[in-house]
Amino acid sequence: MLEIEQEVTALRSTRNKPAGSVRIVAGEHAMDAVLWPVLKAFMVQYPEINVEVTVDNGLTDIVDGRFDAGVRLGEQVAKDMIAVRIAPDMRMAVVGSTDYLARFGVPQTPEQLADHRCINMRLPTRGGLYHWEFERDGRELRVRVDGQLTLSSLSQRIDAAENGLGLAYVPEASVLEALNHGRLVRVLESWCPTFEGYHLYYPSRRQHTTAFRLLLDALQQSKS
Repeated sequence: MLEIEQEVTALRSTRNKPAGSVRIVAGEHAMDAVLWPVLKAFMVQYPEINVEVTVDNGLTDIVDGRFDAGVRLGEQVAKDMIAVRIAPDMRMAVVGSTDYLARFGVPQTPEQLADHRCINMRLPTRGGLYHWEFERDGRELRVRVDGQLTLSSLSQRIDAAENGLGLAYVPEASVLEALNHGRLVRVLESWCPTFEGYHLYYPSRRQHTTAFRLLLDALQQSKS
């Protein structure tokens, strides 16, 4: 009799636990810097909730892709979506190794990047190369750079820069350790802009599950 009561209690406990599935699409940096640190604890706290994250640096249509939500920088979110900030503003950085800068010099203005080997990134949605964005004293510049390498992976662009293969344009937070340890040196710092941080966005008319709301709450709490 005691065993039966214990089984019933365990069954009720399982039924009371939040359950369900959540599908999210996010870029590589958003996944590494924002989602993954939260998910590691979230999955342990809610063992009955399944989370699927597709890493895609393109501007994926979350409705066509049947995703519950996506993660983008605030300025990239469509106006008809509900957007919830889940990360602080993000500043960019142009970095290179000491060896590279000793060989090719230090650019003083964005225009001087034309004389440098820059590590490009191709935009998966539009197919073109990303134009590096700069701003100072109200002046905005978008510079198309050239170089030997074009890499879609952020971690590979950073590694290439550390190995002296060119200058890279990356989120500042992703290279702080390399800067602190001297593996990379920052250039054009006064020109590097700050973008509105990552937002979780989703269609306004979609009804969301308890699992989705719990994950959204966890992401919002991690921002503070």
